[in-house]
Amino acid sequence: MNNAMEVDKLKIGVVGAGSWGTALANHLALKGYRIDHWVFEPEVKQQMVTAHENRMFLPGFTLNENLVPSNDIETVVSDKNLVLIVVPSHVMRITTEKMADYLPADTIVVTASKGIENVTHLTMTGILAQTLPNIPARNLAVLTGPSFAKEVAQKVPTVVTAAATDLDVAEVVQAVFSSPYFRVYTSTDVIGAELGGAVKNVIAIAAGIIDGLGLGLNTRAALITRGLAEIRRLGLELGAKFGTFAGPSGVGDLILTCTGDLSRNHTVGKKIGEGATLKQILDEMHMVAEGVKTAKSVYNLSRKLGVDMPISHGIYSILYNDLNPMEVLGQLMTRDLKHELDVNQ
Repeated sequence: MNNAMEVDKLKIGVVGAGSWGTALANHLALKGYRIDHWVFEPEVKQQMVTAHENRMFLPGFTLNENLVPSNDIETVVSDKNLVLIVVPSHVMRITTEKMADYLPADTIVVTASKGIENVTHLTMTGILAQTLPNIPARNLAVLTGPSFAKEVAQKVPTVVTAAATDLDVAEVVQAVFSSPYFRVYTSTDVIGAELGGAVKNVIAIAAGIIDGLGLGLNTRAALITRGLAEIRRLGLELGAKFGTFAGPSGVGDLILTCTGDLSRNHTVGKKIGEGATLKQILDEMHMVAEGVKTAKSVYNLSRKLGVDMPISHGIYSILYNDLNPMEVLGQLMTRDLKHELDVNQ
């Protein structure tokens, strides 16, 4: 299976049928793979079978006949060469625990979920290492980068990164997912790729708040720039490579989620800036805004490590301590003056 010539013959399962999971599963189905697709909701699965559409999470797109939905996770992951997991980060652990007994030991397991677990502060591959002990670490991979599900479904040209500690594994993932409209680069910096994808959701909430408050483009540009500095600072502390944060999984994903109207995290922030409470916002959403939970993980992890992340801490205070956004902005703008680059980096 680590031979690129065998890629077209791989048996693939996809776990998770939200907007991103459905878009990626259909992308692979359009490439000619038969995709066994695990769907949590029975009504969504039935809809996908009868109408060939996921009207709850990705309405308006006809699903390819190669995509076979199922509510049985054993069927979806058994006897597969590659399994893609695209579930909300807070259910990654419980979902993958259910898969553990059915995965062959040589399966490549790819996560396209973005987040940091609240209690353990583990990234998604960290969770997989615990819940799937029979899968070697070299076979755990990440697919991440600036990519809205709707635009991938529309075949809008998109660039992402496939990261695995073993470059051969990353290249298999690259070959499986690449198409004329979906370009995949490889990386061996798994932690850097994951942190870029997770923490940018917190910064995107901040960007939404800026827009909701009616502040200017100057403010948003400053937010993105200093937000990237925070992501990089945490990443380097955890062993990531500096250059990763200049790539698709770093600045690319950050720009997308901080400026795109399709970003759920940006939407949450914008509504907060306009005066809504977090509870009101979440009660109205049926899809997950990962940054809300990740804000808590980043706050606690950065404090434990002693990493300076004032924007992220400000978002935590707004979400969980009901601090006024303008008060947080004032605190950020009047902090001690500093050099723009971190010392010794």
